Amino acid sequence: MNHYAGKNRMLLAVDCIIFGFDGTELKLLLIKRGFEPEKGRWSLMGGIVQPSENLENAAARILKELTGLEDVYMEQLHVFGEVHRDPVERTVSVAYSSLIDINQYKKQLNNDYHPEWFPLKKIPSLIFDHREMVELAKQKLRYKAAFHPIVFEMLPEKFTLPQLQSLYEGIYGSLLDKRNFSRKVLSTGLLIKQKDKEKLSSKRGAYYYKLDKRKYQTKFNAFLNFIPNPNNVN
Repeated sequence: MNHYAGKNRMLLAVDCIIFGFDGTELKLLLIKRGFEPEKGRWSLMGGIVQPSENLENAAARILKELTGLEDVYMEQLHVFGEVHRDPVERTVSVAYSSLIDINQYKKQLNNDYHPEWFPLKKIPSLIFDHREMVELAKQKLRYKAAFHPIVFEMLPEKFTLPQLQSLYEGIYGSLLDKRNFSRKVLSTGLLIKQKDKEKLSSKRGAYYYKLDKRKYQTKFNAFLNFIPNPNNVN
């Protein structure tokens, strides 16, 4: 006797939450939904898992189909299974999140579903429970930024202190004192000052720095002394 006969069935989906940093602001990638319900509204990149693929492959396929992005490392975030989260059919979604340097991937973006990068403080209204997914991903991003070297995955190989500060401010939604930030981050001894400057942002220019990856692997918690308390930011 087939134990599964007569059981209720439901759809399994994945949704991709892609955070990116363009050197100035922390942003979220969104597309315009291409079908009803909610056609034309802003949405995360999502779709149904096919019978022949696992969750990770489904997430990679859907992200590429809807945006053109590929070879993006994504981590599983959470399972969203509220009964009425999708008005058409019972659908459980597994959310995946990623952090990228926007400038490294901008040539891959296609325009099929009008992908657009939105600053985190200016995210438009989203379909279904996608806003809840984003908020949970932001919480996890703040936690990981405090205890893991993920921040530097969103930066180019060489970067300025103002860029690093902007990134932390975007993650924690909190302004940091410029002089205090620079003093503390340089006191870690984990950044290598370069000879050249970034001169597009100001006449004086700001020196570029590189992360000393060898030291960072063993001393990354030296950065914890200037990170805001995640419990005190919105």
